[in-house]
Amino acid sequence: MITEYLKKVGYRRILMMFVGNVILSVGVSIFKLSRLGNDPFSGMIMALSDRTGIGYAEFLVMVNLVIFVIQFIFGKHLIGAGTLVNAFLNGYMMTFFYELELQLIGRPSMLWQQVVIACAGMVICSLGISLYQTPDVGVAPYDSLSLIMADRCRAVPYFWDRICTDAICALLCWKLGGIVGLGTVLCAFGFGPIIHFFNEHVAEKLLERPTFRVVRAS
Repeated sequence: MITEYLKKVGYRRILMMFVGNVILSVGVSIFKLSRLGNDPFSGMIMALSDRTGIGYAEFLVMVNLVIFVIQFIFGKHLIGAGTLVNAFLNGYMMTFFYELELQLIGRPSMLWQQVVIACAGMVICSLGISLYQTPDVGVAPYDSLSLIMADRCRAVPYFWDRICTDAICALLCWKLGGIVGLGTVLCAFGFGPIIHFFNEHVAEKLLERPTFRVVRAS
């Protein structure tokens, strides 16, 4: 069954999705390293993790399981390999990269360093999101919420549904003592245009590129 799914979807799409999630995990870890705030959902999970003492990766899996039930009931068509990788692996990859970054470069001590790191995190996250979403092989549980809301209530545009879910996460993050700062603002206003740039100039071109075949001389 898995082999049939991979052939149907295409190995290139699966590889792009996986690489995109790895890059996205790196970006989230860099945002955390900056200590200037993260995207609303990741920031909320980090705040909940700190409050409960449960590891970030484990808490992310638990929350994603709850949201996955909603996705399965109301948005089954949004589920794919990308859903599973994003929901159950990204937290562990982010933790791995964050601990590696702490060992290699440590926490930034000056504000300008934090800003530079946060900007780098935004660009890296945007590239990861572009590579993960463009192949269209499954939507992350959290991302599916706003899509399901838009589908169920067509009178409200998707933009406002996404703003609503992000605002709730940002509010919870702040209430729980998490960081809502420059990084959060960068995510809110920077993701859109940068992801669009990577979609147009990187991800879509990778999907359009023909597969190279080795031709053996007779």
